[in-house]
Formats: sequence, structure tokens, C-alpha cells
Amino acid sequence: MDLTKRLEKCYAAAVHDVLRAMGHPNCVLPHTIKPLDPTKKLAGEIYTVSGFIDQTRDAHDTLVQWTGLLSKAPSGKVMVCQPNTHMVALMGELSAETLQHKGVLGYVVDGGCRDTDFILKLGFPVFCSFNTPADIVGRWVPDRFGEPITIGGVTISTGDWLLADRDGVVIIPGKIAAEVVTKTEQVLMTESKVRSAILGGMDPQEAYLKFGKF
Repeated sequence: MDLTKRLEKCYAAAVHDVLRAMGHPNCVLPHTIKPLDPTKKLAGEIYTVSGFIDQTRDAHDTLVQWTGLLSKAPSGKVMVCQPNTHMVALMGELSAETLQHKGVLGYVVDGGCRDTDFILKLGFPVFCSFNTPADIVGRWVPDRFGEPITIGGVTISTGDWLLADRDGVVIIPGKIAAEVVTKTEQVLMTESKVRSAILGGMDPQEAYLKFGKF
């Protein structure tokens, strides 16, 4: 099973606990970034993009820049965007459908989203900070692709990994991604043993002391 599918079987809280134990506590994106659909989980390798507000550009120029961003999105990755603004939506229905068609796994943005009902019908995983009908036309352009970005004090690089669910978004450094997934799988197995022991009548403190996990 490939790493994306293995990571998808984990959950964000367990991955966080593993990263904390490994000396990487600064791995959680701001709690304001939430899933449009809380039932959707998103896991995969990251491709980063950033941009900025520029209201000197005309509508045509900003749309050329935006569609160029969509063109660069690589299949099989999760796009993570730092737009450096909370003025406009950085994802909408047509863009989400385009990314889905290209094989992009999902989209995480420290910013806005619109066309929510349409995106929910698509089933394309989007995590964002807020909703707004305002779009990027004549207002926003991308400036960097595949370069490190920062969201909420967490530095994110292309090649890092993430797991996002209704609890939040956890970033995994690319160099240790495989190790983190393996250790998280071990945690899940241990948690199952703790659960079974408690349901079988063992005292919870005794279960913790026996298995070293709670």
C-alpha cells in the first residue's frame, strides 16, 4: 500500500502525537482552517503556492495568472496555498472541478472559498478559513510555486505531507513522512489494545500503565 493510502487510514490527532514525541510539536495549522465537508479526510504529499493582493491588475491578467496556477497543479498531490489575504476566495466551483479532473487530491488554503454548495456536490476536499462570494478577479495574483510557505507559524515545503480531518490539519516533514506513518500505525494498534482492555473490565489507569498509551 502506498504512503498516501496508509496515511489516509490514520487520523490527525494520532499523527500529531507521534510528531510531538519525535520533537516536532509545531505541526498543526491554525484551527480556523476547517473542512468544507467535515466527513472528508485529506492525505497526501504537498505542493505549495502563494500570492498577494494586487488591485492594479485588470480582470484578464488576474484570470490568466489564476488559470496558470491551476495548470501547474500536479496530479496526485495536495495543493496548499498561502494567499496572504483574507479579502477574497481562493477556491471556487470551476477551479475545484478543474483540480479534481487533473487528479489533484485536495486543496488547503489559509484564506477563503466560495461556491460551497457546488464544491460539496463535487466531493473535492477543500479546507479553508472562511467563505465569501468575493473572487480574485482584478484583485489577486500568485507569485511563487513549489517554494516554502508559512501558515500560522508552521513552515510548509513542497514534498512535505499532510493529514487533514475534522480535527484539523497536521503537516509532516517530508524527510520523516514514512517513519511518522509507520509509528502512527503502531499507535493505532496500541490504542486498540487499550480500548479492548478497558471494555473488557481493566481499570483505565492500569491499562495506561500496561500499554503506555491513552
